[in-house]
Amino acid sequence: MSNKTKSPDLLSAPIPKTIRDMTIPMIFGMVTLMLFNLVDTFFVSLLGTDPLAAISFTFPVTFTVISLAIGLSIGTSAIIAKALGAGNLEEARFDGAVALIVSALFVSVLAFIGYIYIDPIFSLLGAKQDLMPFIYDYMHVWFIGSIFLITPMIGNAVLRASGDTKTPSIIMGSAGLINAILDPIFIFGLGPIPAMGIKGAAIASVIAWAVGVFLILYLLIIKKNLLSLNSKNQTFILATKKMLKIGLPAAGANMLTPIAMGIMTAIVASHGAEAVAAFGVGSRIESISSIVVLALSMTLPPFISQNFGAGKFNRVAMAYKTTLKFILIWQFALYLLLIVFSGVIANIFASSEGVVSVIKLFIWILPLGYGLQGVIILSNSSFNALHKPMNALFMSVIRLFVFYVPLAYLGSLYWGIHGLFIGALIGNVFTAIISYRWFCQTLQSIESNEQIKVCEA
Repeated sequence: MSNKTKSPDLLSAPIPKTIRDMTIPMIFGMVTLMLFNLVDTFFVSLLGTDPLAAISFTFPVTFTVISLAIGLSIGTSAIIAKALGAGNLEEARFDGAVALIVSALFVSVLAFIGYIYIDPIFSLLGAKQDLMPFIYDYMHVWFIGSIFLITPMIGNAVLRASGDTKTPSIIMGSAGLINAILDPIFIFGLGPIPAMGIKGAAIASVIAWAVGVFLILYLLIIKKNLLSLNSKNQTFILATKKMLKIGLPAAGANMLTPIAMGIMTAIVASHGAEAVAAFGVGSRIESISSIVVLALSMTLPPFISQNFGAGKFNRVAMAYKTTLKFILIWQFALYLLLIVFSGVIANIFASSEGVVSVIKLFIWILPLGYGLQGVIILSNSSFNALHKPMNALFMSVIRLFVFYVPLAYLGSLYWGIHGLFIGALIGNVFTAIISYRWFCQTLQSIESNEQIKVCEA
């Protein structure tokens, strides 16, 4: 590849420093995007209860499309990073171009179906007729503009596969900033631009995504020369199959989480409204506490895939172990911090003494397992990096529907809300052990000629 595509050397550079340098920009990008999404929700909330309720109903639908996009981006990153690690630069460029085209087609078809069936979809979700006009206004624009959502996501996956995580973080942050600036303008109006209400929020998002499309295509085609539709050794169909083999199971695994959380919420609801309110706060605490884990789940796979493609299995094992050790220490330190400030946190989010006490209970129990949850998430992303997507999918099923939800339910039956949280914690313990051992065995079987056990502690 030319100097225009120069990227971090994932095949020989020191492992801890390389992963750290890749992860820090991703953390910045994710935090920036999260803050701007909160701003988005804030502006919609100023329109009143009905628009806010309407946009809440859109989350399961938009998350379905986004889950597909995330899954396809995981598949894209895995196949391109492996090709780069093996030195197949032409294959990597071709795979990237095909991934962009195929992903756009998939999302377009899904969005078209959603657009046509807005009424039955949202009626099934329980939306009342008085909310439907708001939902129409938002989703008509969102579905049409979703083609602009997928391109930056896939393009960022191509960049991460080459070891570049700074550029994706800048693009993520820029899109979030544009969205935050345009939100009040299109929602409430400014000068010649009329107030468009909830439709304005969707238009602001689509414009931000469109800017992301321009930036990512300029970078991939002009600046970095990472895309090409010329290949002597493979066809469009073959490249598509490679990407979908990993991307579709990864998308399915992403979709399992909201299903499981819905079931968990129903279980929590049996303990009253205060428990539900506290669990909602706890879920927000969990999402914020998992930022480093999620950032690593985007940066570790390209490292693993490139070294997998190059046959450097010891570097794969060392990166996997080093990352897990770090995340266990990091999340435990975070747990201690949450314990110290549990009272302050609880009182920020709630005024009811009952809700405050349940939030404190949540903080004392569940965050203790966030490091183990990190082991599970990073093992899953590493399975995808080794082109073992079904392992990752099965691991998600085992975690959520064999251990996490069932043990939480059993704990809830016998020991109330205390038992529910402890059961969920124990579920993470069992799943973390299984995921670690399974990944080690998988890596060992792939490199069967290796004389040492690459995952031995």
